[in-house]
Amino acid sequence: MAGKRRTGLARSAKIAALPMGIMARRMTATGKAIMTGADRGAIDEALVDKAADEVFRVLGELKGGAMKLGQALSVAEAAVPPRFADRYRDALSRLQNQAPPMPIAQARRVLDEQLGTRWRERFASFQDTPIAAASIGQVHRAVWKDGRRVAVKIQYPGADVALMSDLKLLRMLSGTFGVFMPGVNVKELIEEFVDRTADELDYRLEADHQRRFAKAYADDPNFFVPRVIASSPKVLITEWMEATPLSRIIAEGTVAQRDRAGMLLAEFGLGSPARVGYLHCDPHPGNYQLLEDGRLGIIDFGATIAVPDGLPPIVGELARLGMRQDYDALLAALRDNGFVRPGQELDLDPIRNMVAPIVAEFDGEHLHISRRMLQEHVLRATDVKNMSVHNTMAVRTPPELPDLVMLGRVLAGVIGVCAQLDAHGPFLALVERWLPGYSEAGEAA
Repeated sequence: MAGKRRTGLARSAKIAALPMGIMARRMTATGKAIMTGADRGAIDEALVDKAADEVFRVLGELKGGAMKLGQALSVAEAAVPPRFADRYRDALSRLQNQAPPMPIAQARRVLDEQLGTRWRERFASFQDTPIAAASIGQVHRAVWKDGRRVAVKIQYPGADVALMSDLKLLRMLSGTFGVFMPGVNVKELIEEFVDRTADELDYRLEADHQRRFAKAYADDPNFFVPRVIASSPKVLITEWMEATPLSRIIAEGTVAQRDRAGMLLAEFGLGSPARVGYLHCDPHPGNYQLLEDGRLGIIDFGATIAVPDGLPPIVGELARLGMRQDYDALLAALRDNGFVRPGQELDLDPIRNMVAPIVAEFDGEHLHISRRMLQEHVLRATDVKNMSVHNTMAVRTPPELPDLVMLGRVLAGVIGVCAQLDAHGPFLALVERWLPGYSEAGEAA
């Protein structure tokens, strides 16, 4: 116990030292620039490089929380300014793949505790060496007793305590990421992780979610969700999925593969609330794979929320008005549906500045979701003239639609992955098909 406590204190010290060290170097560099007349821009750029290296060096030594943060930040990778993109991508890759596997004896003890000491009788074969390490567990390849190939996900012992501890410590780093990742609210990402971690740590809940998705998408020509074979609080056994990870499609896939993956990812994000009544809330490349027959495979259903009534129609109505650039009607819809605080006014200019360039990207129903498009959007979002304090104070999420914040983050994540894929296709047709209120409102208008 004392050893674990010392380890925890050491981890805390490493994380706490990061922002203080970066601040100290910034002060030193400022003094140097004043005293020597050195180019302040070059010094700032060097500081950014140093900050990135130090943040990821320390995070790479952590396990669950750091990997989970890396997974979320990977979604926003396409929005990072081009001069940092390659280094950022490499750092995230290291961050997401650094977890060492637990010893074989330890993995067997978890299986004994979760499945009973005769668990091997359930399998025709079991591969002791894991094939993948995730943020809170690792995956083994096996063959079920009836001959089916399966994936066995085993949670790390103590992952629950370690993950919560990591995420709380990572709150200290939220400001540091702003140095080289403008426009991404890392603090909100971390807070969201802390809020939903309890559900993700119980594999029985994840199994329930996955069963719902597998049933809804059974025999679907475009999607594949592995069926659940068995589950316990710390072990999840599902059908094996032979496919190419989206991270590899992003890196070396053909144009056709990248376009198809992007279209299917967008359709899954928009369509699952209507088809399943649930929303998959973890849209990063590690959770999606492209099967040889062209289907999109989806895994990891720990972060999932219920949307029993599907997406609210107001989302489609606002999207339609934005596409038509009918800003007066858009303002009226926002006000009528409780998005504007009573007695407050909205400045339409920042809204126009954000919406019009996105609409201009459409070629009929087609849209090319590129890194350039996303980076330009982030630059506009962080431009001072578009950051209206008045609008920030006036706008709210209607209390009766609390899931809109999560929905917005999921859709932003989907767009981020599509930008990494450099996907092109008839995305507007997906919106018309799956977004309630979009086509219906358009026909009524």
